[in-house]
Amino acid sequence: MLGAKYMPGVDSTPKTDLPVLLPVKESARRGQLFCDMGGRLFLDVKPQHLVWLMLVILLWSGAAQAASKYGVVWQFQTVFKWTPFILKGFALNILISIFAMVIGTVAGAALGLMQVSLLLPVRRGSWVFTQFFRNSPWLVLLFSVMLLFPFELDLGFAVIPVPDWTKAVVGFSLPIMANISEVVRGAVVSLPSGQWESAESLAFSRRQTMWMIILPQCVKRMIPPWINWYCILTMATPLCSIMGVEESVTHTVQALNAEGDKPELLPVFYGFLLFIHFVFTYPIARYSIRLEKMYAVKI
Repeated sequence: MLGAKYMPGVDSTPKTDLPVLLPVKESARRGQLFCDMGGRLFLDVKPQHLVWLMLVILLWSGAAQAASKYGVVWQFQTVFKWTPFILKGFALNILISIFAMVIGTVAGAALGLMQVSLLLPVRRGSWVFTQFFRNSPWLVLLFSVMLLFPFELDLGFAVIPVPDWTKAVVGFSLPIMANISEVVRGAVVSLPSGQWESAESLAFSRRQTMWMIILPQCVKRMIPPWINWYCILTMATPLCSIMGVEESVTHTVQALNAEGDKPELLPVFYGFLLFIHFVFTYPIARYSIRLEKMYAVKI
């Protein structure tokens, strides 16, 4: 603390034990400045900037391999030749993401409503179920479903094959179910308690209150995170290529094998694979940000 006899402008700068008055080191200040700028780095980037960045990366990778006996033009011609085949696999990625999102949303909504149930066993059991699948690695869940599910179902009068992509749908729907459950629970809990009290004063039953008053107000709050989870799910679908599902990554590997596994084609093929996933996912992500601003609670 400052001494009682200290005179500003006359005595030398006194020592203090207050951390707020200690001088900031230049290195720490620069690090903090970098963190502050990095926090808003991707929020301030516009879509056209990211597109230009992708083009620069592709051109740079092509220029780095221009010295090889296979020219850049040949590399892009090869990718263009295999584009329909790769897009056919990417269509399966989209199909898996849509089915997994539908199943996960329906199951997650039911699980989320169970988390706000008045019955303690239902509430506790659904919470444990949600936390287990929410905090489990997606790849482990995918392996478990792929290996535990049978390859075919024998109904006695007919044998129904179970393709790998349907197992992938089930595997991806489990973590989506758990996270959507938390989205629903959080939306219901976030509403002011006055909504419940007003409904109770009007002699509404709990079921009527939930379906006619609470859930309609929760829809706007749940849409942005729901879209965000769909983007995450779409970006995670290439994981099922490890189990042999014929999606975009598997088709890309097959195309490279057909071309002799030339190292010059790796950056171009996987750069194209990255590009098509980005083109599909980025507009959806930007739309979710727009919805968050539109449905933000203004106080």
